[in-house]
Amino acid sequence: MRLYPLGDAAVVLEFGSDISPATHRAIAAFSTYLARQPFAGLRETVPAFTTLTVYYDPWQLSENGRQQPYGRVVEILRQLLAAATATDAPAETSVVDIPVCYGGGFGPDLAFVAQHAGLTTDQVIALHSNAEYLVHMIGFAPGFPYLGGLDARLATPRRPQPRALVPAGAVGIAGPQTGIYSLPTPGGWQLIGRTPWRLFNPEWAAPSRLRAGQHLRFVPISDAEFTRLQQQELLS
Repeated sequence: MRLYPLGDAAVVLEFGSDISPATHRAIAAFSTYLARQPFAGLRETVPAFTTLTVYYDPWQLSENGRQQPYGRVVEILRQLLAAATATDAPAETSVVDIPVCYGGGFGPDLAFVAQHAGLTTDQVIALHSNAEYLVHMIGFAPGFPYLGGLDARLATPRRPQPRALVPAGAVGIAGPQTGIYSLPTPGGWQLIGRTPWRLFNPEWAAPSRLRAGQHLRFVPISDAEFTRLQQQELLS
């Protein structure tokens, strides 16, 4: 376990160097432990692929200026790490089904991904939609899920020239990863489809539809089904 500062109000805990379900479980367990038993001055925890960033109030941790806050929070975290166990991680039993319309205007790079993999577009869709994915982290943009579990045959390099604007809901592949654009942003992932679901809304009680630790599947839908579901989303 390596701990190092991030600015003057955060500590990064590095749980390993490999992106894996085991690393994810360790991060989730300690994040859950801190949520259940927060220390004085804890502000927020942010999980990532191999790290957990812990944000804290440096003034409170310094005990009104009498201690060096970073050293104090590192001491606290090392004590809590020794007490936490893998059983503290919440058990995710359900799988979220994400509707996706593949190809055409919704997935302009589907043919390229198929060519790169030496497969047909139907085979790419089947491989992509038959897998179960783990949400390792939310990042890049609010609500954007980074997913583990992509079939290695579908790994495809990013576009040499990123698009200036990728629509919200676009499903893409970049290297060994797949993900969903939660907001209209620039992006260089290979776009193979699009979901009509909204993944982020600041007016929701929980603004991100997905969270780290969830499992999901992609379910192919037709153009007509995409339009119907999109209209439902706009009314919700």
